[in-house]
Amino acid sequence: MPQITGYHAHVYFDADTQNTAQQVCEEAARLFPVRMGRMHSRNVGPHPRWSCQLSFAADAFDQVTPWLMLNRRGLTVFTHPETGDHLADHRDRAIWMGEMLDLDLSIFGTLQPSARA
Repeated sequence: MPQITGYHAHVYFDADTQNTAQQVCEEAARLFPVRMGRMHSRNVGPHPRWSCQLSFAADAFDQVTPWLMLNRRGLTVFTHPETGDHLADHRDRAIWMGEMLDLDLSIFGTLQPSARA
């Protein structure tokens, strides 16, 4: 069984919801042991929308995830474990809060350019 070394929660936004996303991410980083990444106002990696990454240790999952569930303010949040198997982490082991979107998994060497995680 793979070992989970941490988690990434990707908070998706657009031009109209960027301020809301920044507030949600900053609040999570203030309340929990979360490292807030940059606010990407373009699609990055497999992500189909603008996003901000929240990184946290495996032992913070039980604090951060329920808080995001209750405080995402209508934003879509995609959370996945970090095991070293990036394809499986994004495709098979993810949690969606809000709308499920198609990821571009081709960056992980898959034959299909996009798939729902």
